[in-house]
Amino acid sequence: MRRILQVLIIASIIFIFYYFGLFSFLGRNEGTIVSIFSTLSVISISLIIFMENRNPSTTLAWILLLALLPVVGLPLYFLFGQNYFKRRKYDKKAQMDQQAYERIENDALHTRHDLSRFSTAQQQLLRLSRRLARTPISFASTSEVLNNGEATFSTLLEELRKAKHHIHMEYYIYRADEIGTSIQKILIEKARAGVKVRFMYDAVGSMQLSRSFLNEMRSAGIEVVAYGGARILFFSRRVNYRNHRKIVVVDGDVGFIGGLNVGDEYLSKSKTYGFWRDTHMIVRGEAVRTLQIIFLQDWLYMTGETVLEQEYLSPEQEQHSDGAVQIIASGPDNERRALKNIFFSMITSARKSVWVATPYFIPDEDILTALRMAALSGLDVRILFPAKPDKWLPFLASHSYFPSLLEVGVKIYEYEKGFLHSKLLIIDGEVATIGTANMDMRSFHLNFEVNALMVQTDSVKVIAANFERDLLSANLISADAMKEKKVMKRVLESAARLMSPLL
Repeated sequence: MRRILQVLIIASIIFIFYYFGLFSFLGRNEGTIVSIFSTLSVISISLIIFMENRNPSTTLAWILLLALLPVVGLPLYFLFGQNYFKRRKYDKKAQMDQQAYERIENDALHTRHDLSRFSTAQQQLLRLSRRLARTPISFASTSEVLNNGEATFSTLLEELRKAKHHIHMEYYIYRADEIGTSIQKILIEKARAGVKVRFMYDAVGSMQLSRSFLNEMRSAGIEVVAYGGARILFFSRRVNYRNHRKIVVVDGDVGFIGGLNVGDEYLSKSKTYGFWRDTHMIVRGEAVRTLQIIFLQDWLYMTGETVLEQEYLSPEQEQHSDGAVQIIASGPDNERRALKNIFFSMITSARKSVWVATPYFIPDEDILTALRMAALSGLDVRILFPAKPDKWLPFLASHSYFPSLLEVGVKIYEYEKGFLHSKLLIIDGEVATIGTANMDMRSFHLNFEVNALMVQTDSVKVIAANFERDLLSANLISADAMKEKKVMKRVLESAARLMSPLL
């Protein structure tokens, strides 16, 4: 209630300011007073942002927005911009997560292995990722790449039908359409058969889920939780910190991770997007324990329910693996910016090639500089990006970064076959990460994400081969084409870029 009142007060002040401002030239003293008060508010908030020592581009974006459009900037700041809320809400979660990670780390099978099989650069990357993510590196896990919706959902449905003990499911977007209803029916069937089913969805991403759809699940005994839910969602500061994760764990033995949410469009059934190109992965063995812990910690944060881990963490089983697999969780509760800094380290450690596939390309200065330096060093740097957008503002902002990359030799391809939603970073054909994180500031700083880092596994070879195959359905963007763009389009792209830190 206090937050709602706060927003209403701010909105009232802004309204009064503009209402009286129209008449201030006619001698209305009230307009002058309110104008001064509003100006002081903007200056005070700008000073607070400045003293918080945020990323310079983020600081500048907020100050410009407050100064130029206070009627928009003030409400947005109180809803989305306050770092105090993030620290207060997520510091405790970070501490609890760390304790949980340490418990599985102490008993992890990987302690009986060393890193000598990897190159010096790969060893350094694994040590860094271990310290940043604080999750164990597994040498006892297997993975299989699932291309697109058909392979992903057919495999998922098959594994859900096999469930005997529990199903844990966490999605950013879950739709009550054909595939969503098919999964729901299996969950209901399993819950009625005595399988423990926990279902978590993001309150923003899945806001269209109907109450009746969810109540059907609850009636069958499924525990349902909205991550970041609030009575009035868009008056809650939680709306800016979204759970973008896609996690499914079945019986503690099998896990799913990747870019696909649940919806018919991911099966290429949307007339708007047509063919949907995406990448998911099924994991077995030790790494599933980390996926399980991430889910249980998210569940604990939202419900306060402490789930007995012994009941849901399967016994450690040796799985044949040619390389290393690490499940990495990142979000506003991780001050080390795990995924962003691991991406940076991967790019700077490359010796031959850096390949990126992402539907949104809004890098911060560190990632942008790393890509430019890799290209200037003579590495094969390629970015695969969709030719058509699903969201116009990020699409325009993304294009504003292309000229500075093209001029140093980065090859940028537009995927023409359909909509590209894969989220991949591949280094030298030997190291790769796949998961939910886009190459954008929201994934780096605001969203809760989960990725799998793989070094010298068979899945890396498959991902690299698929990337090269996708290039056959893409057009190479030329630097000349960028220069020939209409002035108005370049203006729109530059304007969208100013909002990049806030997207």
